[in-house]
Amino acid sequence: MVKISDANKLCAVLRYLDGKESYKEISSSLGVDNGDLRLWVKRYEYHGKEAFTKSYTNYTAEYKLDVLKYMNEHGTSIRETSAIFNLPTTQIIRSWRQLLETGGVDALIPKKKGRPNMKKENHKQVQKQDLDKESVESLQAEVERLRMENAYLKKLNALVQNKGKSPNRTKHK
Repeated sequence: MVKISDANKLCAVLRYLDGKESYKEISSSLGVDNGDLRLWVKRYEYHGKEAFTKSYTNYTAEYKLDVLKYMNEHGTSIRETSAIFNLPTTQIIRSWRQLLETGGVDALIPKKKGRPNMKKENHKQVQKQDLDKESVESLQAEVERLRMENAYLKKLNALVQNKGKSPNRTKHK
């Protein structure tokens, strides 16, 4: 794919709007797709020279939904909708529509990019607190287990002593 500068795009659009050349002639001279040239013309009709200034934006989920609703309600094509909302490519709308169909509205929420921020908490203090909590809990569990074991042994001892004193016991000769 050939990269075309914004000035060349504007020049190509003005050549078409003069009416002397067709889409096919201009697109073949520039080495671009006929559809791309049509998109440039539509964007120029809606936004003028500002249509070719690049803007790097993060789109909110509400904006994405508004674009998709507009396209559905007015029956405009993806190319037309992209020109109306001055989106850089038509692929953006395609991907938004696919996300909406597969994942619902929640899939349109932009995700945070890049590495996560460093936590300001001191990691050693956090680990020490976790160890303290775990050690207290483990000690309490061990005390409970030992109490149960002690109670079991007391009952067992009492049963053994009672059995020795029982009158039903037979004496061996």
